[in-house]
Amino acid sequence: MSAKSKKSAKAIDRPIDADTMAKANKIADRYQIIMVREEGHWYGRGLELPHVFGDGKTANQCIENTKEALAGAVAYLLEEGRRPPTPASTGARTAQVNIRLTAEERALLETTSRRKGFSGLSDFVRAAAMELSK
Repeated sequence: MSAKSKKSAKAIDRPIDADTMAKANKIADRYQIIMVREEGHWYGRGLELPHVFGDGKTANQCIENTKEALAGAVAYLLEEGRRPPTPASTGARTAQVNIRLTAEERALLETTSRRKGFSGLSDFVRAAAMELSK
């Protein structure tokens, strides 16, 4: 790392600017949370940011913890000058793609999408494809 990059690099062990955090909270509040309950404990992740997780003893606690984690991730992206993902609920989807599957493939994909907390097969396939495209 050059001396110039060292000076411009931001420490990660400091508070995030209050204005940035407020903006991040506003964005993260619109994100969708996918939750699953395993062995009496709740686990959540963001649909728009699938690698951001939260958990809790109750569903409400899990939602709050996941929202906090999402807001932190969004704040980091904002501070880095990067654009956070658009909330899925506002993304206008105007193009359609059709794929042919065997009955077994469809059953496997539907089962997997439900197990992973997706609302439907389309959301699951879209999220998997977007993850692979990174």
